[in-house]
Amino acid sequence: MRYHNFLSDTARWDGFVLRPGDIIVSPPAKCGTTWAQMICGLLIFQTPEFDRPLDVISPWLDMLTRPRAEVVADLDAQSHRRFIKSHTPLDGLPAGAGVTYLCVGRDPRDVAVSFAHHVDNLDPVAFFAAWVSTVQADGVVELPPPPAPLSGRDFLVSWVEDATPPETAANSLWRTLYHLETFWAARDRDDVVLLHYEDLQADLPGEMRRLAGRLGIDVPEDRWPALVEAASFGAMRRRADVVVPDAQEHLWKSPVGFFHRGTSGQWREVFDADLLARYESRAATLAPPDLLAWLQR
Repeated sequence: MRYHNFLSDTARWDGFVLRPGDIIVSPPAKCGTTWAQMICGLLIFQTPEFDRPLDVISPWLDMLTRPRAEVVADLDAQSHRRFIKSHTPLDGLPAGAGVTYLCVGRDPRDVAVSFAHHVDNLDPVAFFAAWVSTVQADGVVELPPPPAPLSGRDFLVSWVEDATPPETAANSLWRTLYHLETFWAARDRDDVVLLHYEDLQADLPGEMRRLAGRLGIDVPEDRWPALVEAASFGAMRRRADVVVPDAQEHLWKSPVGFFHRGTSGQWREVFDADLLARYESRAATLAPPDLLAWLQR
């Protein structure tokens, strides 16, 4: 399945050579992608300090804000175990022997609120400049139009009710739930790891140890405290300049603002009764009850 919108294109995976041991970190947007990347980096390097920004080590291969040739060259040059970012559903990712596919689920209502803040923090001038440079360098000529800019409650209503098919949607309730369902249906596979944002908040040390076990990574006991601290929300926020995605392109008005709150249940401050009813009605048509129960617990 090809996923293609103004922001990303899974055709950029074509011709990329996966290696046994690669980890593709692919949650829906605002479900904890950067958190999962950071944890993978900490487990692989076993030190809180990396020699390069996180988004250089673990770039978003699909995204149309950096020329593909540059991204692939960076990844091909890596000799350590690679962990590559994506926001692509499982059925759009390339298959590879020995590759692990990692996803994180989150209450979709919190995803909506977090994404609204995310859009508000984006520097549109910097984004457009990076986007134009990339599509010109890559020779991209066929692109769906970007969505109309919205904010506040209008954004949330649009996010819930957007009927754009997942193959061409950049972000919406439908795209988020479709993405999660592809991993949910494959959660018992040995090469698929499905985490929950709430579990990472409630027991970060335990979830990091569980992930290390699934990835076959041994961590000396004396290193765990420093690694867990470096993966905490506060620590990542303090190091936003080297942890946030797209730091090289300076796409954010505030890198610190990328880490807005990192909490669960913030949707209760924003969703009124009408918006909640719209969400519940729409979600029930888009995802099976067991997946929704797991996400919204």
